[in-house]
Amino acid sequence: MTEVVFTGFPGFIASQLVQRKAQEGAGISVIHLPSEQTKAEQEVARIEAKTNCRPIRLLTGDITQSNLGLSNEDLAYLRTKSIEFWHLAAIYDLAVPQQVARRVNIEGTGNVNEFLLKLPSVTRYMYFSTAYVAGNREGVLYETELKRPEKFKNFYEETKYEAEVLVEELKRRLPVTIIRPGIVRGHSKTGETIKFDGPYFFLNMIDRMKILPVIPYIGRSTSSINVVPVDYVLEASLYLSKLGQAAGETVHLTDPRPHPVEEVYRSMVYHMTGKFPKSRLPLNLAAVSLKLPTVRRLLGVEAETMDYLVWQAAFDTANAERLLQGSGIECADFLETMPSMVSFYQRHKADKNYHVPIH
Repeated sequence: MTEVVFTGFPGFIASQLVQRKAQEGAGISVIHLPSEQTKAEQEVARIEAKTNCRPIRLLTGDITQSNLGLSNEDLAYLRTKSIEFWHLAAIYDLAVPQQVARRVNIEGTGNVNEFLLKLPSVTRYMYFSTAYVAGNREGVLYETELKRPEKFKNFYEETKYEAEVLVEELKRRLPVTIIRPGIVRGHSKTGETIKFDGPYFFLNMIDRMKILPVIPYIGRSTSSINVVPVDYVLEASLYLSKLGQAAGETVHLTDPRPHPVEEVYRSMVYHMTGKFPKSRLPLNLAAVSLKLPTVRRLLGVEAETMDYLVWQAAFDTANAERLLQGSGIECADFLETMPSMVSFYQRHKADKNYHVPIH
């Protein structure tokens, strides 16, 4: 019998995937860090109560250790099953120190790969990478490419690239599907998320600047920004996990029709304040200012966020479109669903649990 196993639990995307798999009646095991024991237990209890599913097995582990830090009992249990493995555990922080990112994103993924190769039966390996393994490469970026760029914008990108290289090599030995999401935001209809990072840094900044007479544009950008709602990532990846043709494929779960940075920023400012931005703050001045920790914390923005405002790249989605054809799964338009994102942010912005630490 197949057991669906997740790393990255009780993170937001992993938890949502577990809930969906539970609704389908799958046998599920979730690997969580010892430090996440209480939170993992609470999330499992919530999912079991909501779905009336069979009990979800909690496995204490750590992907930075051999055999993922699992107990002998848990290892023995998994070896009796056919395994559908979802690897989502990673450090997603754009400001992450190199050593931490390498240990979790590269060494951790290497440990997952070795672990899976020792299992008797793996029916699918769903690996969550990122579209931003492209680093500073520009132009059209293809799903079939995995080229090392001249430079990465941060250690998150670099270590996720190195990790994907390791998983790519496994395609010859295991049925692997590599998922490369764009920048993930909350649910397109409800706005629900569990943390305000990525595009929410701009909402933080706008919220802090709304006391000013006018809110300026940040620099002058002709770039587009690729932000996808979590429900698109969930629906598409779940569908692909059941699609035999998706084995051996790498898929961009990115917005095929992304909007220009300035249109997105303008929409954010309008829905946050009822006004449109006026005048411009030079990008180099903003970048220099954000080198100061006090400014970053005051505005609620990581300095690395600015790098994405002028990046001239577009993600090809040919694989995604081909594999999802006929499924009815599509990426919701960012501007059309901006109100739900801003509304959720406004309701929860005072709750510190939603905000990530600014370094």
